[in-house]
Amino acid sequence: MQRTDIDTTKGGSTTTWDLGTDTTLIRILARNAELLGHRVAMREKNLGIWQETTWSQMLDATLACAAGMESLGFGAEDALLVLGDNRPRLYIGMLAAGMLGGYAMPVYPDATHDEIHHFMHEANVRFVLAEDQEQVDKVLDLGDQGATISNIIYDEPRGLTSYPNPGLVSWEKLQAIGADLLRAEPKLRNVLIERARPEGPAVFVHSSGTTGKPKGVVLSHRNLLAGVGNAHRGGAFTFGEDILAYLPMAWVGDFAITVGAGVALHFTINIPERQETVLHDLREVAPTFYLAAPRSWDNMLTTIQVRMEDSTPLKKWLYDVFMNSALAAERRKLEGKQSSLKERLMRQLGEWLIFGPIKDQLGLTRLRNAFTGGEAIGEDTFVFYRALGVKLRQFYGQTESSAFNALQDTEEVRLHTVGRPLPGVEVKIGDNGEIMVRSGSVFSGYYKLENATREALEDGWLRTGDAGYVEPDGHMVVLGRLSEVVHTAKGERYIPNYIENRLKFSPYIKDVAVLGSGRDTLAAIICIDKEPVGHWAEVRGISYMSYADLSQNPEVIELVTAAVKRVNSILPDGLKLHHFVSLHKEFDPDDGEVTRTRKLRRNVVEERYAPIIDAIYGGQKTVTMKAQITYESGEVGTIERQLSVQEI
Repeated sequence: MQRTDIDTTKGGSTTTWDLGTDTTLIRILARNAELLGHRVAMREKNLGIWQETTWSQMLDATLACAAGMESLGFGAEDALLVLGDNRPRLYIGMLAAGMLGGYAMPVYPDATHDEIHHFMHEANVRFVLAEDQEQVDKVLDLGDQGATISNIIYDEPRGLTSYPNPGLVSWEKLQAIGADLLRAEPKLRNVLIERARPEGPAVFVHSSGTTGKPKGVVLSHRNLLAGVGNAHRGGAFTFGEDILAYLPMAWVGDFAITVGAGVALHFTINIPERQETVLHDLREVAPTFYLAAPRSWDNMLTTIQVRMEDSTPLKKWLYDVFMNSALAAERRKLEGKQSSLKERLMRQLGEWLIFGPIKDQLGLTRLRNAFTGGEAIGEDTFVFYRALGVKLRQFYGQTESSAFNALQDTEEVRLHTVGRPLPGVEVKIGDNGEIMVRSGSVFSGYYKLENATREALEDGWLRTGDAGYVEPDGHMVVLGRLSEVVHTAKGERYIPNYIENRLKFSPYIKDVAVLGSGRDTLAAIICIDKEPVGHWAEVRGISYMSYADLSQNPEVIELVTAAVKRVNSILPDGLKLHHFVSLHKEFDPDDGEVTRTRKLRRNVVEERYAPIIDAIYGGQKTVTMKAQITYESGEVGTIERQLSVQEI
């Protein structure tokens, strides 16, 4: 528990803010409304204009939503399926479900019918909160297939007003029902605020599902608040941050930061207009806290590099001079060395001429806490942002531990570690090299999966499933999934994910599957990243018609070969890659090859692309491969191409 004095008035008086876990997000929301009522809680960009919601308005909307849902039959242990992109009403609906003791179950907006069907049969889902007509149609299709859904609450009414379905309820109608009940029963307001218990459900999320169907994880208010408190004390964020809520709502990190920390530490939560406008909205918001996956940081870096390529010779020269100096200084700093006086002066001048304007263009000028997580980030990308003046840090967390386990300190970062365990988090290494975690943020078990729960929890310790170790000074090193530790035919021990991540450090490679378990040599199936490779080809006058065409271009193959050779240069002889195939399609979550968070489903890939694997280890030079693709309509087709097997 931590007590912090927060200025809650313009006059400068303070109120003691208690970051304890013996409360709920609902009670904290009510306190925010009482003490910070007129401050902005959420801002949503709609039709180019930022629409603001205060803490008082957010509480009133949550109460009305809860009262309305209860009147329609939603109660404790019922599940509310949430479908759509980030929207204030969807977040409010999730809080309302938790207020009633129910399960708020966010699902990825691009989830397939089969995935949604699995979630709906996993728990007692009779209510759905949908963003728009597209998501409503998905649910209605499932209803036609036998799913029992009593009510579908929708946010955006466009296209839905003429639907005849009796269970369809607009957000406005639900709010009106709830507001009428609250006016008719004055005591209902406090009853609803106090109903949720600290040990009660706050959100129902899912594991990544890399080895099978995603497993249900119910995190309590106590779990979420313990994780937020640990992260706050560890320096991840502080009170009153400005954030951009753009990460998938179904990912635990979004709920933990946007709702958990957002309510507990009264952030200003900014929601982009669309996923396509995130970078534009990022610049307008200029957040103080920003978390992005390594691929997002890579894409932003690619944007900078592309713009510099198109710049004037003078600007390109200035950029190269100051950036090279800053990169050299940052690398020395990471090695524990001091920068020279010249480098410090170049840094100050570069901030005025180059670094400041670049950060302003990207919306990074106010950034105090910048993080990357989920997988390893490329050394060049990481050092670039540090040199730019963005204090990028790595963090480590899991769905089962409310997203936060460890993070790097601002001034003590290392390329190979994820930092020290957070205050309130204990870490030990099992006999098999597995990282184990104990904290109040750890869940109580998988939903209705006793065997999986027994495997995951041991005397209060969470088996993370990750292999790693702790250095003498407390820094943690995560090597990869323990289940993926395999051996070559010669007995060389390796983790494919470790090699895959290093290959993905190249901006031209999006996904990789490393092969070699039980084989004499290692090989890889590689998916290029169409956008940077396409720009690279355009600059060089290389024409192509499609992804498949681009992936098989001889010059692109040479580009990928160079990236593979760079990784080979740091691998021991027994683990160097000897062959690779550039795949003619991306690994796609709709095809089941990667999860929604782009984690590789290795068993699916190895089964589906067995002809490629056989060709590689059979000594063939080419292989004709048919690949399954799923269109946006849900229809499944195939794409056929002759692929070359490249020898390194």
